[in-house]
Amino acid sequence: MMKISSRVATIAIASLFFAGSALAQGTAPAAAPAATTAKKAEKPRSAESLECSKQADAKGLHGKDRKKFRSDCMKEAKGAKGGANDAKK
Repeated sequence: MMKISSRVATIAIASLFFAGSALAQGTAPAAAPAATTAKKAEKPRSAESLECSKQADAKGLHGKDRKKFRSDCMKEAKGAKGGANDAKK
């Protein structure tokens, strides 16, 4: 008789642990929509930025190398754009 009651107690405690983790999982998706609305609030990317990203993708750059490449690319693109505006005047 003692073995059955200890098994029932063990099962009851285990079910409390599983129920607690299931309830905790239910609260996480509520925070996700707030993160997506923050991304929508960002200003749209410029044509130069998109072009530099495409070039970085084509070269297979990631991490610091990608960041440096995009930074240099954006500087060149803005410099070329500024020079074209000066020529029009």
